[in-house]
Amino acid sequence: MTVAIEPGIQAQTLVDNVSKVIVGKRDAIRLGVIALIARGHALIEDVPGVGKTMLARSLARSAGCKFRRIQFTPDILPSDVTGVSVYNQKTNEFEFRPGPVMAEIVLADEVNRATPKTQSALLESMEERQVTVDGVTYALPRPFMVLATQNPIEYEGTFPLPEAQLDRFFLRIGLGYPEPSEEVAIMDRQQAADPFETLEPVATPVQIAMLQDSARQIYIDDLVKEYIVALSNATREHADAALGASPRASLSLMRGSQARALMESRDYVIPDDVKAIATAVMSHRVIVSPAARMRGVTGESLVGEVLDKVPVPGAKPRARSR
Repeated sequence: MTVAIEPGIQAQTLVDNVSKVIVGKRDAIRLGVIALIARGHALIEDVPGVGKTMLARSLARSAGCKFRRIQFTPDILPSDVTGVSVYNQKTNEFEFRPGPVMAEIVLADEVNRATPKTQSALLESMEERQVTVDGVTYALPRPFMVLATQNPIEYEGTFPLPEAQLDRFFLRIGLGYPEPSEEVAIMDRQQAADPFETLEPVATPVQIAMLQDSARQIYIDDLVKEYIVALSNATREHADAALGASPRASLSLMRGSQARALMESRDYVIPDDVKAIATAVMSHRVIVSPAARMRGVTGESLVGEVLDKVPVPGAKPRARSR
């Protein structure tokens, strides 16, 4: 008989398990788990060698989900992602051979190395959780999550993700270099064996789906919803923004704040939940104007300024009407 686990404890257990492999990046791990619970996709962007791929693999193994990796290169085709129909001479019929996207957690490694045509093959799967091949639509499993990695410093042979695709990523995660003491701890852990090899699942796909359903039931007050919309509007009206956050960003902020409240074992959202994930959810969706970029303005700094200026509603939520 399966023992029911309190959702907040289950979520924290996922974070703790991934932390056995990824040292000193608990905030980044929490963002990855929040994206998973909120049914979102994550873009992991940072310099080479800081653990982007390992974070994706560790999260998939901890969640007990089927994991597939797609190594994006300039010559990869859309059918290499979604699958292809192959003619079977024995049955005289076409058979669908599913591509690697037909998994529960998919790693799109170095996604910006593929051509825009291949990048767009992910759009339908990320938004509608299905793929269409030769006019036939196939549903993707649940849970389903795309974890994409890209190296921001490599520009030769890369194709920047278009705004439409960036907007489909629930949040963006940056890892950064570890502290010196953390880097020593990484070497200590890796000296005898790779800790990933002994990492055990702490959940099942069914439990992850239950976490996702539980997050949708977290209460979010109208004042907090209005605060989320005010943040999005402030990015659209900002003088340094060529393009502000979309309504999808507002929805992502709402879903992400519900997931964070669940991780904190609360059944309601507070403004701190919104503020904690706002930069990760909105910064990659905001396009800074060329003049502002010349002054060193980034999406992160713009969102940070908006968070400082938009007034926060009272932290104590109103009583739910009965």
